[in-house]
Amino acid sequence: MDSSLASGGKKPTTTSVLVQCILEEFEYVPVEPVPRRYWNDTSGLEFINQLCVDNDERAATIVAASSKYYALSATSALLKYAELKMNTRFAAASLRIRYEQGDGTMLIDPETARNLELVGNMTSRRSSHSLFGILNHTYTAMAARLLRVNLLAPITGQSAIDARLDVVEELVQTEDRFNDVKDSLKSLNKQDFDKLIASLAASEATEASSAKAASARVAQMLNLRSVVKNLPMLAKALAGSKSLILQMIGEMISDERIEKIEQLISESLNEDANNHKANFNHLLDVARETYKENVSDVFNLNQELSQEHSLPLSLSYQDTGFIFQLKKNDLEGELPSGFIDVVLRKGKYTFSSLELKKRNARMKDALEEALMLSDRVIQSLVSEVVVNIGALYKASEAVAMVDMLWSLAHAAILRNYGTLAIKAGRHPILEGVQAAGTLVPNDVYCCEASAFQIVQGPNMSGKSTYLRQIGLLTVMALCGSFVPAEYGSFRLHDALLTRLSNDDDMEKSLSTFANEMASSAMILGMATPDTLILIDENKGAQVIYTSRAILTSSIL
Repeated sequence: MDSSLASGGKKPTTTSVLVQCILEEFEYVPVEPVPRRYWNDTSGLEFINQLCVDNDERAATIVAASSKYYALSATSALLKYAELKMNTRFAAASLRIRYEQGDGTMLIDPETARNLELVGNMTSRRSSHSLFGILNHTYTAMAARLLRVNLLAPITGQSAIDARLDVVEELVQTEDRFNDVKDSLKSLNKQDFDKLIASLAASEATEASSAKAASARVAQMLNLRSVVKNLPMLAKALAGSKSLILQMIGEMISDERIEKIEQLISESLNEDANNHKANFNHLLDVARETYKENVSDVFNLNQELSQEHSLPLSLSYQDTGFIFQLKKNDLEGELPSGFIDVVLRKGKYTFSSLELKKRNARMKDALEEALMLSDRVIQSLVSEVVVNIGALYKASEAVAMVDMLWSLAHAAILRNYGTLAIKAGRHPILEGVQAAGTLVPNDVYCCEASAFQIVQGPNMSGKSTYLRQIGLLTVMALCGSFVPAEYGSFRLHDALLTRLSNDDDMEKSLSTFANEMASSAMILGMATPDTLILIDENKGAQVIYTSRAILTSSIL
């Protein structure tokens, strides 16, 4: 564990919330701090190079782990701890070290993710020209993150994939449910439930240090109220679902603790969303009324000056307060005396006056007082909400899952994806950027009975596209999505490895040939009978290896 967490970065008497939770969850597991300077990815890679046993897996381990910052940092901290605390050092090339993906997910190395354009396009900055861009129709930020994670580490459990496909199929085939879920997700549009919950939990034990911080906390609470008020709408949309996942999601967001949170917030905050203040504190009521009077004084001043000078003055609010505005065409000659800070921009004059500055100052003081008084109420409310925060985390997970699966269903309808299969399969990214009907579908057939399949063709005939299409459809299928094909059958793979690019790597001082050899070493070291491998040779040959079946495309 990073020692800066255990000591709060300063004093050993303080402990971070994260460490407190770890100590409570793993009561009988000793937790030892390691100085922050030892969490170093460069040192971690040096340890692996030095200590990894010289076997067939060595090159694969080094290449796979070289870009994993957190894994390398943790490795460095672990071995430094062994040296300093346990007085233990390992001989060179004495440890069997292997990089593996988490259980139940398919390993996809960073180079493969880049080559297949899973979450970003290699030649364009437009995120829509990627598999993520094609499939992402989510409304919430946490669903978009979940989709990105699933594309980079698809699940491999058959039951989990079938359960997701059941949801997508139900949403595709049941128009009313599809539209009801869509309408309920729209009410949560652009919400980041995870960050909202985390920020509330982090602020539970601290008072706002400024009016700006207090305003942000009030806004967070209003966002939370909006979320919990709209969750029943989603639960209603899922009522009567046939698929198991939708039934579970409906139960998770129907937790009575969420209703209790909504009641607590409604009792403490005004229904008027423009009034971000509590409505039952007498001092706060006075501060709010003072603020309203000050705002009214500003508008009265604008009206008085407009009549006095016969000018159609208007008000605009900025961070420093209100300012006057006047169109250039509405002014004949110069501005009357008494106006200051005059600026002409885009055909409009903006300016102020000493009296306006005074009223802005009084308004700002009243607003800050109201916000600080509001924060005391909000802090008390947050303490009551945090008691039931477990229900909020469950709801966030549930909303993210249904939003992601709805997005996959929407993509299936939008792109006219057929039933699960690879017959007349189409490249999902090209299909999204090319004109309808111009994409040529391709068939794929690999089995254990055929070791090699050779396809011949000239340059630019689509061999590389064919390879990428297979990888993309496999990732989509293992995410639980329909695929753009008439028919298909996919094996469950434990990893997806590729060598599709021929670029030099200047940062690692690798030529094209050396880069290919490093990638090949990784593939040979990590491949298993259940690994899907895609190789685009420098001379035009391509290889697909999947469960002992190899497909080769080459210029002969």
